Parts: sequence; structure tokens; C-alpha cells
Amino acid sequence: MRKIGKIRRISVKRMAKKYIVRLTAEERSQLSQVIKKLRGSSQKVRRAQILLKADIEGANWTDAQIAAAFDCRTQTVENIRRRLVEQGLEITLNGVQRNTPPRAKLLDGKQEAHIIAMRLGEAPQGYANWSLRRISRKVVELGLVESVSHETIRTTLKKTG
Repeated sequence: MRKIGKIRRISVKRMAKKYIVRLTAEERSQLSQVIKKLRGSSQKVRRAQILLKADIEGANWTDAQIAAAFDCRTQTVENIRRRLVEQGLEITLNGVQRNTPPRAKLLDGKQEAHIIAMRLGEAPQGYANWSLRRISRKVVELGLVESVSHETIRTTLKKTG
């Protein structure tokens, strides 16, 4: 049996916080109002709570204490600290606006109705039932759409039950 070497104990040093939260009195009162009135989304309220606890001139909790108190990861607390320092209070609380809008629906109601009717109808000859890929090929053959993936068919059928 070969010895690999000695096992070393690694001491973990506490790293100094890179992003320090220093809130003004006005910012503290704004955050307190968000929490008190539960104004905005639950994410916004949680971010406000985290920022108040992370304030060096206020509660000054450690990231681990904040994460335990608000049932989140320490990385979340670090990200909120960083965002406050780099981008400001408004963006930290409300998040960033999307640059690209969400994708439009690929199928309209009439096309979805055809797909559902096809799925509920008789299966092709030689098969017990329709597969998603078979439906997608048939929809293209019939000219309902130019192209469609089996995943689009799956989501269409899934949401209708």
C-alpha cells in the first residue's frame, strides 16, 4: 500500500467584505417603509430587509446571519451588497428591466385547437397513439405552421391537460 502524503489542515481566513453597505437616513427610512407597508413584490421586501441588516451603521449583521434569518444563501446577500454599491438603491430593490421582451407565442388559438383535435383523434395507421414528433411532422405536412418542434407541441398539450 502506497502512502500519498500527509493530510494538511487548511485554515480558512475570514475574507474582508468587498462591498460595504452604508445607507443614508433617507435610504433607511425608504427601506423601512417598503417593509412596513409591504409595498412591491416579495423580492423587493426581502431585498429591503437584507439591506437594512447589512448596513454597517445599522444592524451590521454578517452575511451568514442575514442568510439564516431570511432563508437564503450567503451568495444572495453578497449579490445584493454588490448591486447596491455598483448600481444604486433603485436597481437593487426593483431589479433590472429586461432588454428583450419575452418571446411571442408560437401558435395561435386555431393552430392549438388543430393540434389538440389531432392528439385526441385516431392515431395514424400502424401506431397505437400519437407521439409528439409525429404530431409536429403532421402539423407541418398539413401546412398549419412552417415549422414547429416537438417541445412546442408538448407545452401546448400540457397546458390544456
